[in-house]
Amino acid sequence: MKTALSIIFFFHFLPLTAQISISGHVTDNKNKALRGVSVALKNTYDGATTDSTGHYSFSTDEKGEQQLEATISGYYAISQKIVLGPTPVTLNLSMKEQITELKAVVISAGSFEASDKNKGAVLSDIDIVTTPSANGDVTSAFKSLPGTQQVGESEGLFVRGGTATESKIFMDGNLVNNFFYSSTPGIATRGRFNPFLFKGTVFSTGGYSALYGQALSSALILESKDLPEKTEADLGISVVGVGGGIQHLSKDKKSSWGVSVNYTNLWLAFNVIKQKQDFFQVPLAKQADANFRIKTKNGGFIKYYGYVSTNKTGFRSRDIDSAVLKDAFSINNINTYQNISWKDRIGNGWKVNTGISFSTNKDDIVNEMQDADNRKFTGTNPLLNYKNFNLLNKARYAQARVVFEKKLFGLNAIRFGTDYFYSNEKSTYTLYDGTKFTQQVNDHLLAAFAETDIYVTNNLAAKIGSRLEHSTIVDKWNIAPRISLAYKVGANSQASFAYGIFYQNPERKYLPGLAGLDYSRASHYIFQYSKQTKDYTLRTELFYKKYSNLYKTDSSIGGREIAANNNGYGDAKGIEFFWRDKKTIKNVDYWLSYSYLNTKRDFLNYPTAIQPSFAATHTAAFVFKRFFLPLKTQFNLSYNFATGRPYYRIAKNANDKYVITDAGKTINYNSMSFSVNWLPNIGKKDARTFTVWVLGVTNVLGQNIVYNYNYSYDGSRKEAVTPPSKRFVFIGCFLSFGIDRTQDAINNNL
Repeated sequence: MKTALSIIFFFHFLPLTAQISISGHVTDNKNKALRGVSVALKNTYDGATTDSTGHYSFSTDEKGEQQLEATISGYYAISQKIVLGPTPVTLNLSMKEQITELKAVVISAGSFEASDKNKGAVLSDIDIVTTPSANGDVTSAFKSLPGTQQVGESEGLFVRGGTATESKIFMDGNLVNNFFYSSTPGIATRGRFNPFLFKGTVFSTGGYSALYGQALSSALILESKDLPEKTEADLGISVVGVGGGIQHLSKDKKSSWGVSVNYTNLWLAFNVIKQKQDFFQVPLAKQADANFRIKTKNGGFIKYYGYVSTNKTGFRSRDIDSAVLKDAFSINNINTYQNISWKDRIGNGWKVNTGISFSTNKDDIVNEMQDADNRKFTGTNPLLNYKNFNLLNKARYAQARVVFEKKLFGLNAIRFGTDYFYSNEKSTYTLYDGTKFTQQVNDHLLAAFAETDIYVTNNLAAKIGSRLEHSTIVDKWNIAPRISLAYKVGANSQASFAYGIFYQNPERKYLPGLAGLDYSRASHYIFQYSKQTKDYTLRTELFYKKYSNLYKTDSSIGGREIAANNNGYGDAKGIEFFWRDKKTIKNVDYWLSYSYLNTKRDFLNYPTAIQPSFAATHTAAFVFKRFFLPLKTQFNLSYNFATGRPYYRIAKNANDKYVITDAGKTINYNSMSFSVNWLPNIGKKDARTFTVWVLGVTNVLGQNIVYNYNYSYDGSRKEAVTPPSKRFVFIGCFLSFGIDRTQDAINNNL
């Protein structure tokens, strides 16, 4: 009887005490099994971890409505309501990957970035000053990257078949007018800015952000440094001048100020190294600058940088239209630049980035025909007399800019803002007989822009934006849509695509133009594959750029070249390759770049679509850096190559039409440069002064270089445009007080 009652009692309470089985599979949003996912009932100890196939299984005593939770690092946690009854539960789960900066794909088609560690520093400030062919010049260093041309007779960046004016340079978001020292005939001038001013660079060879405009080909975007690590001073003495400065950090390390002065005089260098031109005024430059940085309570920065710069030079060269006369060219320049910016968080996930810049530029140019005794010559030949002139250019530029940015969820973001540009340029041209012509160009350009970052997953992202502009010169609106896509195809590798439309006003030297001019336009299509780790960078790009509405000129209008219409057109296409390796060879950092460019354009006075004279079909660069710690010395080598560039003589025929009367190609461009940095204080404890000795030699082998050809007025003579000297030697000593720059000097990329 007792046994029977026990059996009845057991079976009666069995449903109340029996455990329920819960099982299933966990996958990601691509239906791939996830291993190591923790699956458990909320507020209980009942759960399990998925195996290699994504399967989980466990039992529980819980009943009724429960919450099943699944968690794993890198994915969003999920919670699913389930009802536990008498039967087993089978539940398959799908988890969405979290989008994080460390894992997310980077939108990079068309650009080289050097500020974000996820994107990798392509050219840092140390890279710039230790690239021998650059001679410490910001833009010259970028000529070792694919997409750029080896143009040495004119300053600026010539990118993917575009002119130098199609590339614009920005500092902390604001456009820098007159980034380079004023032009001199046949000699490229340097940039005015010290590479150590900048902590980050973005070099977009196409498809750049909608936050920037008025550049058909590329944008070089520079971001200034924040606070210094500590108070420091520096002094530099070299064969070309002397300079020094101080950066003072406040005690609370929330603000800093700095000043510097530089004096450059090439008298000694030109007396040792013979120049092709006869310099009666060797290049002389003076510059003083100041800056301050204030860190806000929200972690933002208020930054100011400003300078005043003066320079002058003058030289004689043989006049191509005469057998005995000389051209004597001289220029005096005064340039100022002021830039103040504020970048900060303003609450609720919003950021603001605003800035104001103002600059002035004055060029006083004198050109004079001189006889064998260097005396001014005037005669009966109008062609020669017109070479006696004075040109006075005065310009003022201003910009105001504001950008708002809002983080949405994950890495998704929106940003929008507006730009206002003002320019006033006045030119007074005085002929040999005292006749004066004055022209003035004013422009007010207003722009609005918006852009969004959309991260679908860590493997797929898009940047979509547009820019709207109105210029009083053109008196029309334009709208420029832009889009970039990126997809991760493997570990540290991705494929990207970029498309965009870009507009630009006529160059000032062709204005005032005829009524009815429109913006010139370029459409970019870029495909990129890249693979990047801490030690390696591989990039290859295919690009196509279509030009329309390029400016055609006519010298018969008013006796000078001005924009006559927008009937010009052209295209550029090619492939580029970049490889950088910091690991394979111990203590060696090297990179290799190659570009193939197929481009033609019909613009200015070109009679038809032809390869422009500034574009080479093949360009390549090799840069090698090796540090020998026992010798406290770094050796740097660079080699630049380009196939011959076309040259033309274009003149009007009897029917008043432009025709090509002579054409050819220059010899291939070859130049090897070398530099040595010696750091005697490395290894010395508590050294108060950090010293670097520098020896640099450009075009070490003295290889012949021909950039282009100049023609006489009647075409009977032509003359090669070559560098002022076969090679140039630089020797200098740089001292830093208050901070140890050992790792910087060794190159912190190693």
